[in-house]
Amino acid sequence: MQDKPHEECGVFGIYDYEGLDVAHTAYTALYALQHRGQESCGIAVNDDGIIRAHKDLGLVPDVFQETELNKLGAGQMAVGHVRYSTTGGNTRENAQPLVMKYAKGTIALAHNGNLVNAFELRKQLEQSGAIFQSTNDTEVMAYIVARNRLHTPSIEQAFLETMKTIRGAYSVVLMSPRKLIAARDPQGYRPLCVGQVGKSVVFASETCALDAIGADYVRDVEPGEIVVAEGGRITSIRELCGQKPSQCIFEFIYFARPDSFIGGASVHLARKEAGRCLAKEYPVEADLVVGVPDSGIDAALGYAEESGIPYGLGFIKNRYVGRTFIQPTQIQRARAVRIKLNALRSAVAGKRVVMVDDSIVRGTTSARIVALLREAGATEVHVRISSPPFTNPCYFGTDIDSRDNLIACRMSIPEIRDTISADSLGYLRVEDLAHIVPGLKDGYCAGCFTGRYAVEVPDDVPKDRFERKLSEKKNAVDFRIIKNENGDSDAWPAAGGA
Repeated sequence: MQDKPHEECGVFGIYDYEGLDVAHTAYTALYALQHRGQESCGIAVNDDGIIRAHKDLGLVPDVFQETELNKLGAGQMAVGHVRYSTTGGNTRENAQPLVMKYAKGTIALAHNGNLVNAFELRKQLEQSGAIFQSTNDTEVMAYIVARNRLHTPSIEQAFLETMKTIRGAYSVVLMSPRKLIAARDPQGYRPLCVGQVGKSVVFASETCALDAIGADYVRDVEPGEIVVAEGGRITSIRELCGQKPSQCIFEFIYFARPDSFIGGASVHLARKEAGRCLAKEYPVEADLVVGVPDSGIDAALGYAEESGIPYGLGFIKNRYVGRTFIQPTQIQRARAVRIKLNALRSAVAGKRVVMVDDSIVRGTTSARIVALLREAGATEVHVRISSPPFTNPCYFGTDIDSRDNLIACRMSIPEIRDTISADSLGYLRVEDLAHIVPGLKDGYCAGCFTGRYAVEVPDDVPKDRFERKLSEKKNAVDFRIIKNENGDSDAWPAAGGA
């Protein structure tokens, strides 16, 4: 596990009524969602029931050159996905969208989240004869949808029945030969919104993707809702709506882009409010407030405004190194922070500095960043964290690990302060989480801070073992679901439609 929580995934879908280039539109949207996952990405395009897809390991601009986008061809619908693995390893067969042929035709499915009963469901399916080609929980979901479709009148009804079986977090975009469907779990863990470009309908994990393609925000998909786009009409199934929402609060603290809105609330303003709360709770005499790029900057602005201490640029970030930079040896791990980040000596030398960051997982990165400031001449370094201490794992699409690997489970706050060599350390209080996003009140999940989850989790199994259960069930077969031996994209004709 890295010393920062990783993103989950990002999904996108478009049903075009304007003559747009859906492949290039999906590409642009995924570029805007790249922060949600940098391990793999993919796009599936539907042209009158023929679904062509391309996916691979890597960033969006690396996987999709103009040649790959052109091979996807023209179409009326597209589904896209960027991935960071939580359930299932970082392998090509686990990349999404998942494209599957079954008795009623073909579906393409992109999923953001994590199913807590995926292993149990997968075992049941295997015992009934199912053969899996990947190790992620998205394929489990797709199998159940396909099975339910055989006994229901439509693909949306099949997904409704599937929602009654699966448990956990899922924001899903599903494409059938004739329909584009967006669905969100009844707790609404992960964000999903509806947008519009002219008459065309789009679905996206965050509103920043809508901005990137020139779409207008319409509304969020409600927790438990299924939204169906078909033939110029939008319909909705709300049978499972109305449960107490449990939006992941860490979307506001870290995962989402600051220019996004979730549930109508600004991510940027939520982070600034967290900084304000820190300034009220942990005042200190200092000369400068700096934010650790990127997600610490907004909270640092809030801290500076509330405290009256000037905000300044304290770090220079190397924009050519992604969050998934690999450090295979201890020496390279030690150098990684310097490669990605450097303190601005002219700004911090001789200053008492308040350093604002979003979280501490293991503490190693925080210690190195504090060291950078001291080596650049900072006389004092006071660390403020815009989230509470991580004391529990997340089972809903975030790689916050087992308690054994969380520093706050092994040390007190004074001990953590000494470990990272800070002059003082203050975390956001759990009770302040309700204040940073107006309107959320108790409708959010803070299980990684409190241990209270809205959905029953396998608390008798450590998080790392829980997620390895699926990853260990790997196929030895090189299943080339997207490219053939020549490297060209395959196409699946749809035998009917939902």
